[in-house]
Amino acid sequence: MGRTLVRPHLVKSTVFLLLVAGLPGCATSPSRVRSTSAEPVLLVQDGVTAEAARGVWRSRGHGHVLTVSAKDLKLHHATAAGCYPQPGEEPGALSGFVHVMPDSAPDSLSLSAVPGDTRYLFERLPALPPECSANTEWTPPRLFELFAATFTEHYAFFAERHVDFSARVAALRPRVTDATKPRALFGVFQALTTGLGDAHTRIAAQVDGETLGHAEGEARTLERVDAEGSKAGQSSRDAQRAWLAAYRDGILQTVLKGAGHHVANKRVIHGLVGDVGYLNVVTMGGYVDEDDVPPREELRVLDEALDTALQSFQGARAVIVDVSNNRGGHDVISRAIAARFTDTRRLAYTKVPFNSDVPPQAFHVEPASGPRYTGPVYLVTSDITVSAGEVFTLAMRALPNVTHVGTTTRGALSDVLVKPLPNGWSVELSNERYLDPKGQLFEARGIPPQQELEVFPEDDLHEGHARAVLSVVDVASGRRNAVPGGARE
Repeated sequence: MGRTLVRPHLVKSTVFLLLVAGLPGCATSPSRVRSTSAEPVLLVQDGVTAEAARGVWRSRGHGHVLTVSAKDLKLHHATAAGCYPQPGEEPGALSGFVHVMPDSAPDSLSLSAVPGDTRYLFERLPALPPECSANTEWTPPRLFELFAATFTEHYAFFAERHVDFSARVAALRPRVTDATKPRALFGVFQALTTGLGDAHTRIAAQVDGETLGHAEGEARTLERVDAEGSKAGQSSRDAQRAWLAAYRDGILQTVLKGAGHHVANKRVIHGLVGDVGYLNVVTMGGYVDEDDVPPREELRVLDEALDTALQSFQGARAVIVDVSNNRGGHDVISRAIAARFTDTRRLAYTKVPFNSDVPPQAFHVEPASGPRYTGPVYLVTSDITVSAGEVFTLAMRALPNVTHVGTTTRGALSDVLVKPLPNGWSVELSNERYLDPKGQLFEARGIPPQQELEVFPEDDLHEGHARAVLSVVDVASGRRNAVPGGARE
């Protein structure tokens, strides 16, 4: 998972692999922890034994087949076009801790990367399906059918993104033969997915020593930053760095007048503007400057920052929570932040994997045990707000004390399902449908604000954000009745 703001966003991955040691049935730590051995371990909850998890399991959604023994785990990816083992067995793919949830029935298995987070349901199989042990030669036509089947079975938003995928498959199939070269095959895969505009869908490959990639769904604001930089002779990297520096300085100097706090590995900014609190969160994670940090440690650092911020907000007339430049991360962190602004348990959203018989899983905002603020809150978003930043937006909009201002979010809420292909290439796609408490789906269209406010005006990309925030401060402090632009409804 990336930890830098120059990337489009932090990916929410639904990939998980596990190895099972012969653990007794016992209670475990409520959080994910790092393994100190070469082999990951499946953690268990009260009343569930490691022995009960042994066997062959097919996931209900996601296209996974797990074979669990006392010594190891083997994972296969299964589609209508064939089944194949997880390629490579990279250390990163086999290093996650996964929890067995206590309500698993004898012939079902319920797993979660973090207790209380997304549950992955499996059903027991009598044996590994024969197609998973077949010695398949993955020719270009077979790889084409596998790619097509992977998207057909797991990509959740063709209708919302107005793409007739089956027609594309039929049109492009004749272009792939046994003689098709890898670069040409990558071009066909790219053609199959071009136009989705989905920030959570991408293809990556190594061909003749060159890294090939295809991804879409960049925020219009960031495209404008690149275009403006190009006119000034800047690379995209330099243009966005300069823009990020202006964004940060606008908050710290123009909004907070040099009295703000930049904490949690520079991912959180907070302070007071008169009698109005201000909290800016740029990623839902990355609070520790290390790779592969478990969520427990991320939450510990975040909680320290939020304790300080929320304590300073006590007695404030209102609080502004700004995620207008939030690039995503972990849903569990999104809910932890929202928990600082509620006085009671409220339904935030439900989610369900595409093309499965899994019942929707409900997620709630639970009041935090630390300092909270339950007065008027103004949530600021933009088209940059994406992924777990949008999940945070759903959670905050479920609270009656929150007013959502700004511009519509990106429209890429789904988790990322990562599918390595048997030739070593990798595919990422969106397969989870998030619904708000009213049953509304915002994928592909974004979450619209209650009150429109141009956060990053096209004619002032570098300084406009600070001015927009100060206009919200004026409303929150009672000096203005409404933000410029007014209500949507």
